[in-house]
Amino acid sequence: MTQRLHFLPILLSGLLVACASDPAPPPVDAPPTAPKPMLEPQSQASHLPAVSGQLLGVAAGAEVELALLVVDARGRPGRSLGSQQLRGDGEALPFELHFEPTALQAGQRLELRARVSHSGRLVQRLIPRTIASQSNQALGELSLVAAP
Repeated sequence: MTQRLHFLPILLSGLLVACASDPAPPPVDAPPTAPKPMLEPQSQASHLPAVSGQLLGVAAGAEVELALLVVDARGRPGRSLGSQQLRGDGEALPFELHFEPTALQAGQRLELRARVSHSGRLVQRLIPRTIASQSNQALGELSLVAAP
């Protein structure tokens, strides 16, 4: 037991030295690097085929949602190949919707659909437009109809 007491002053002095020393310096952070600018969706998808055109009659402030859908023989939408949201400005609204090409099964086709809402209410829609091929297509001016 007396041998253990001989180590007690050494342990206490070590504890005092540890408490009396200066605190460790804070870790040095790596120099900040400039964040890489995020690429816009257009430039990220520029290698993909696109459907483009202009929507006519979109009211200023209206929200437009475009979607390219795989549709079955009964006209039921399956999956979306691409979508885009735009805001109307009262003028013809240009769009360019890039999409991932996919293999279609028998009876399936591609359709471009659009809906326009204003203040959370559906006000217009695009009559579904069949897309013949999965390549770049310019559809020209597309007219919207009033929503039922």
